Amino acid sequence: MVTINKINQVSESLLLAVKMEEDTSAIEKSLADLDLKKLFEHLNEDSHKKAFWVNIYNAFFQILRKEKQVEKSTIYKKKYINIAAQELSLDDIEHGILRRYRYKFSLGYLPNFFTDSLIKKLAVDAIDYRIHFALNCGAASCPPIAFYTPNKIEHQLELATLSFLESETEVDNTQKEIQISKLFKWYQGDFGGKRGIRKIIQDKFKIDAKGYSWKYKDYSWEEQLSNYSTIGFEEA
Repeated sequence: MVTINKINQVSESLLLAVKMEEDTSAIEKSLADLDLKKLFEHLNEDSHKKAFWVNIYNAFFQILRKEKQVEKSTIYKKKYINIAAQELSLDDIEHGILRRYRYKFSLGYLPNFFTDSLIKKLAVDAIDYRIHFALNCGAASCPPIAFYTPNKIEHQLELATLSFLESETEVDNTQKEIQISKLFKWYQGDFGGKRGIRKIIQDKFKIDAKGYSWKYKDYSWEEQLSNYSTIGFEEA
């Protein structure tokens, strides 16, 4: 049985093994054998929840797509992931746990009224928009995969956010136009609406965006697996 202080480390070990292309079956079994009560007890703060579930999501997407050859049409919805003897899907982790059971297609404004009690109990206390710059869905426009730990996750998420925004945002001061990722459109409510998005861009780029027009960039769904960032891995 995995002890309570090792639970986050299991998710870290899984992601590292995936990155190193090592066999993950023993670690997956450790995750399946976790005691559910201890999982709840340990993941009792958002820093622990975010680090654990972001690592789990990113690791299992790679496992499901690369090793198990799960089709894109089912990879998000089917409950392929076993944590503490509970069958979960990638959607359960992203939209249920990390986005506090938001309805997937509501632009981040509505809860999913059919969320089961397990997901509600596992969910974060507050939505952190930065997780959108941490989750990797294997597409070219997705953020790269980083390595998250509870004690450093605030700094790590901030680095991931800045890195993604710098690579995906275009500010044209001549035309007074700002192009941003479509993630901002799909999850607008998570970012605090249009006003929140404007504030994020202004704060991160230290600019006054008053009078600028806004456009969403085309999102490339071209498959790009094993896209790893250096964030966190250099200390793993």
